[in-house]
Amino acid sequence: MAKNYYDILGVEKKATGDEIKKAFRKLAQKHHPDKGGDEAKFKEITEAYSILSDDKRRREYDSYGQTFAGGGPQGGFNGNMGGFDFSGFQNGQGGVEFDLSDLFGEFGDVFGGGRGRRVKRGRDISIDVEISFKDSILGVKRSVLITKIGTCDVCTGTGAKPGTELETCSTCNGAGKIHETRNSPLGAFTSVRACPACEGSGKIPKEKCKNCTGHGILRKEEEINLDIPRGIDNGEMIRLPSRGEAVKGGVSGDLYVKVHVKPHNTFRKEGPNIIMQMPIKLTDALLGTTVSITTIDDKTLDVKVPAMAKTEETLRLRGKGVQFDDGAGDLLIHVTTTMPKKLSGKAKKAIEDLKSEGL
Repeated sequence: MAKNYYDILGVEKKATGDEIKKAFRKLAQKHHPDKGGDEAKFKEITEAYSILSDDKRRREYDSYGQTFAGGGPQGGFNGNMGGFDFSGFQNGQGGVEFDLSDLFGEFGDVFGGGRGRRVKRGRDISIDVEISFKDSILGVKRSVLITKIGTCDVCTGTGAKPGTELETCSTCNGAGKIHETRNSPLGAFTSVRACPACEGSGKIPKEKCKNCTGHGILRKEEEINLDIPRGIDNGEMIRLPSRGEAVKGGVSGDLYVKVHVKPHNTFRKEGPNIIMQMPIKLTDALLGTTVSITTIDDKTLDVKVPAMAKTEETLRLRGKGVQFDDGAGDLLIHVTTTMPKKLSGKAKKAIEDLKSEGL
């Protein structure tokens, strides 16, 4: 069941950013493990804040009822909480804007020490794609053009002018992070954040790349090739690892594609099966008939309809539904009897004869 991040922080869905931040700070102080709090609860409220404090992720959560963050290995309480990757929450172009020194300065060196530098991670992004019902059944390849923060093609992400070298950052002495000590009523605490000079990489270019002005990343258009699988349902998500936004000195986020399937005039889908309606005349229902239909893959199929005992019957054509690598669904044809709007004198006489026979 999806988590309700608003309930976790105790705020309303329409809460402002300041209200969300205030609620988080209050709960974080109460539940921080270093202060004797509940570690699981602290992870949960931190995850909730990381989503709701970011406009993009908050919109995704409100729209889809789920979040698209993650990607780091599971671990204990050391910055990567329950699979939620805090390495991307550093200040830097393309990364998630999340100032740890402001929020966690009171809690000590929680996210920076003990196990070395963590890899930063770019934003996850999402797009919507509309396809036809036929393409959803048969699968389709699509190309979309999106604008996002990506790696600079000129310097390949180093930020340095091609042919020049990188040198050790003098601000952090190559560590990629800086420590700041702050005083609070509880005593002195140390916070760790990415070095603003080298953006956490520990290196700076001797000569900056002119294309990206030394950042190694920039906003640009990129063509994404999608391979939409057979049998995809309306509203399903496709995840493309590392095709999200780039961040200097780190790994790219993921791209999520939400697929919208346009309805078909004849067919609909239920699991692996394809459903269609087929009305036939009263006489065909009584005597049986053969009807030619066009399947979703544009093939002609002759369907034998036996004499019907009821006004509605369902015919099952096995293996004519959605085709998968490990099997196939069925084509279910709902046959219904249509009644004539008008009867000729001859037709009325024939029906009266049937009535006289008790039919």
